[in-house]
Amino acid sequence: MKRKEFIYSASIILGASLLGCKASTNDAKSNKKHVATFDLHTHPGAFFMKGSDAYVGDEAFLKRVSEMQSSGLNGAFFSLVADWPLLQITDKGIVPSGSFKEDEGWQVFKDQLAVLKALLEKSEANIALNADELSQGDHVKAYIASEGGDFLGTKIGRVAEAYEAGVRAIQLVHYAPNELGDLQTWKAEHGGLSAFGKEVVKKMNELGMLIDVAHASAKTVQDVISISSSPIILSHSILKDGSNRPIEARAISVDHAKMIADHGGVIGMWPSGFSTSFDEFVDHTMRMLEVVGIDHLGIGTDMDANYKPVINDYGAFFDWKNALTEKGLSADEVAKLTGGNAQRVLEEVL
Repeated sequence: MKRKEFIYSASIILGASLLGCKASTNDAKSNKKHVATFDLHTHPGAFFMKGSDAYVGDEAFLKRVSEMQSSGLNGAFFSLVADWPLLQITDKGIVPSGSFKEDEGWQVFKDQLAVLKALLEKSEANIALNADELSQGDHVKAYIASEGGDFLGTKIGRVAEAYEAGVRAIQLVHYAPNELGDLQTWKAEHGGLSAFGKEVVKKMNELGMLIDVAHASAKTVQDVISISSSPIILSHSILKDGSNRPIEARAISVDHAKMIADHGGVIGMWPSGFSTSFDEFVDHTMRMLEVVGIDHLGIGTDMDANYKPVINDYGAFFDWKNALTEKGLSADEVAKLTGGNAQRVLEEVL
């Protein structure tokens, strides 16, 4: 099939009758809801690397966004990488090389945000600030996120400043230890979510920002859930399977996954080199689905910053949709996984 045949645009009939009377065609149309396609975690063109030798150029960003548009993706969290200057890529994975001093992290955040906004001005995507915008217009909706809350330092006021600047999701931790909580891939320093991290969670709830607990330790996730009044996301991960795979430390346990689902949140399936092939990734999706249920799963491609990805473009994003259909899921069930569940959480939080 051609890629354009993979494009999914569906509506759910919310009601077909009123007071026992059959609805007219116009009534039925007015009760339809657009179910969006959504990527919970992407870095188009690895834009956050601009200014480094690793950056491949603005055209990579524009090409990737154009591909999103032509493939039929409605929206995504476009993610900055707060601790990017602190990271080293080694044969054993990504490791932190140090920590920010004074306001260095805040400046990195502002620089990356300026780069992203300038690129979006030239692209086929529009910055989105609320959930309603996801189903409006024809352009891809770019919701700005930050992978890591390192830019906050210990200044709670910066949460509101980030919100005013357009950020709508913060992943509390990444690879470099910070002041908010413990990571999956580093020794515990706070015993879970720190006192400052708890302040940040409450402030994000108050403002209407989505809390992302990808890369966080299970204890940190547990602490976030214990105080968050809103559902959260774990934007990109996968279930452990008992094998000694690459990046095993970034996979999560059944109990870890259930915490997110039981709190009403969504986990984004991560098509990284943890899976040996696209087909195995589909199988991993079905395993996670058995654990968390149809209402709590989505996808976070980690596009253009992933480790040995098994989804390399947004055509393959929609191949995933079709593969799930072949596994026996209904059209409505697949629609929840490709964006409907993410859309619900956006509506509840933003």
